[in-house]
Amino acid sequence: MGDRIVLIGPMGCGKSTIGRLLAARLRCSFLDSDAIIVRQTGVDIPTIFAIEGESGFREREHKVLQELSQREDSFVLATGGGAILRPDNRPLLRNIGEVIHLDISIDEQMRRIRHDRNRPLLQVDDLPARLAQLAEERAPLYREVAHWRIFSDGLRADQVLSRILRHRRERARSRS
Repeated sequence: MGDRIVLIGPMGCGKSTIGRLLAARLRCSFLDSDAIIVRQTGVDIPTIFAIEGESGFREREHKVLQELSQREDSFVLATGGGAILRPDNRPLLRNIGEVIHLDISIDEQMRRIRHDRNRPLLQVDDLPARLAQLAEERAPLYREVAHWRIFSDGLRADQVLSRILRHRRERARSRS
């Protein structure tokens, strides 16, 4: 099996941005589970939510994760923020590869995503309350699934990347 890394965390934490940088540095493929779903269906995520609801989207997400777990090549995977909600996804994510939880504060999340209209779960009147609700529900699940966590408030993407690479080097040294 190749070297595989799975990035989990709340919406706007940088999974796609960091994932692309990490994949380029590790010279492997970058995959985004949401982008795979969009490519497979031919419609955007808000449309999937409108037609199939969140449960339909989560079923599609689960199938993508199952498919990825069967691959043998190296890749970095950015998941959707809710990929950890489905109980059978949690061991599947750990089986795919090393799971890194990219975490941010709600204030930082607000700053990053407040104008994003492509996130169906955030089309509400009280965005801070919704983000707090999602964080309360999801944070314990991120901790359960992750092998380790990076809190990235105030860090640029290159600084987060450096921390990931340094952690992986230290872990490799401690194993040898």
